[in-house]
Amino acid sequence: MSTTVDDALRVFSPQLPLAVAYSGGADSTALLLACADKWQGQVRAVHVHHGLQAAADGFASHCEAVCAQLHVPLRVVRVMARHAPGDSPEDAARKARYEAFRALAHEAWAQPAIKSIALAQHADDQVETLLLALSRGAGLPGLSAMPAHWQRDGLDYHRPLLQVPAPEIRAWLARRGAAFIEDPSNTDERFTRNRIRARLLPALAQAFPQFRETFARSARHAAQAQAVLLEVAREDLQLLGSPPEIKALQLLSGPRQANALRHWLLDAHQATPSTAQLDQLLAQVAACTTRGHRIHLKVANGHVTRAGAHLHYAAGPAA
Repeated sequence: MSTTVDDALRVFSPQLPLAVAYSGGADSTALLLACADKWQGQVRAVHVHHGLQAAADGFASHCEAVCAQLHVPLRVVRVMARHAPGDSPEDAARKARYEAFRALAHEAWAQPAIKSIALAQHADDQVETLLLALSRGAGLPGLSAMPAHWQRDGLDYHRPLLQVPAPEIRAWLARRGAAFIEDPSNTDERFTRNRIRARLLPALAQAFPQFRETFARSARHAAQAQAVLLEVAREDLQLLGSPPEIKALQLLSGPRQANALRHWLLDAHQATPSTAQLDQLLAQVAACTTRGHRIHLKVANGHVTRAGAHLHYAAGPAA
């Protein structure tokens, strides 16, 4: 039996006051209504106006009307979510949203200060994220899909509906007679996520009726394994140093070297190497047995070089 909206809210215990990211769509409408019912007077709503659609002003007006009816304070934030050439529009919009949440948390509008922010992603979104990760050949971080809870910029973020299927959310709204917006971009199959939603999820439902639950279980297993790898990497980097010492690195097994290097690059430099780049770096580390051996490899948006006994990373073009 699938998780219902009421089941999800029964076990959701965020720090209050709580802000709900409210787009006006079905999922965020259900989340806002459920939270406003449970914590009357402790819930705020935030609508991020991306300015990417002609209908965006209408979305904001709808959200204002619903929040006025619920007596929930609403803040409409306008952001510039245009993406640079070669960047993902979804990533640009997501970064703009997080920046808006961070800035809003301590505004006078939000006093007392917001402690938690709830996002409305649900079980179908989790499946789509996992399938996208598989299509890209992702490792454990990608296969972990979306976390139910995490911290960022001093705020607690929650996805309380992550185990609730999209059809259950729509049914819950129908029982309440709640109005919501149908965003036309959600059916535009030029976007890969929308093609997955329109074509793959119905086929999966026919072949594997419990796919939402089983896929979510796999994502949780991947997240647990990734947490262990993170612990191992931190322990190894305490011994290797930052930047890591090459000779100490060579004493580790190949997979453990890869794990340590991946986390060093990400944690210290916000750089994520491709599989090919990491393989090249491991090969160079293995070959580094003489003082004169030179390492100079492109990794992410910078370069890894040898600096004496250690590896060094510098962002930007090669010197």
